[in-house]
Amino acid sequence: MLPELIVMLTHHDVTVANAPELFAELQDLPVQHWGFKDIGLPTTQMRSLVAAMRAAGKTTYLEVVSLSEAEGLAGAQLAVEAEFDVLMGTVYFSSIQQLLSRSSTRYYPFVGHVHSHPSILDGTIDEIAAHAHDLEMQGVDGLDLLTYRYTGDAPALLREVVAATHLPVVSAGSIASLERVVEVQQAGAWGFTVGSAFFDARFAPGQSVRKNVETLWDALSGLSKTQPYVSA
Repeated sequence: MLPELIVMLTHHDVTVANAPELFAELQDLPVQHWGFKDIGLPTTQMRSLVAAMRAAGKTTYLEVVSLSEAEGLAGAQLAVEAEFDVLMGTVYFSSIQQLLSRSSTRYYPFVGHVHSHPSILDGTIDEIAAHAHDLEMQGVDGLDLLTYRYTGDAPALLREVVAATHLPVVSAGSIASLERVVEVQQAGAWGFTVGSAFFDARFAPGQSVRKNVETLWDALSGLSKTQPYVSA
């Protein structure tokens, strides 16, 4: 099974200023999953952007990188009011889960000890895998794992977290090469996010954001010769 690509209209953990215009240019691409961060745009523009994504038939993701309960609740409230499909990130708090449980927005909190900005993940692999299991027991819908922001063995971490839970695991952050996409696939993760690498032209050097998304999409499709990639 090939992992799902979530295109994040973000650069260095901040939503890009031209995200609405950029999505208008890219929405015809066959990528199903689209998102952005809770910082970088005024709230009114964030609401308009997610509405445009939903109107285009896309599955929408708001990733909250703020770590306090109050900031997480504010992000969750925005996700509910703007009708995002998934809230990614935040340190897990039961208050956030309770707020989201009264809506259709699914909750994919961070796994492990996340700190700083841009975000860093630390702790032992066993501790992080145990936390993934604990979050599943709390009833969350999925997990946001900062695999390549981890201070240790990132591929080993991803494999262990995927093995520790039945939930969809999204590998988020710092995926800027096809090699890392292959690692995500081999670990069995449900999906992965790419943001900055598109704006830094890591997949098609010197080319546009659109060309970089297209290049990664084509490479992802080519990872399986027997099962063409079709987004759910």
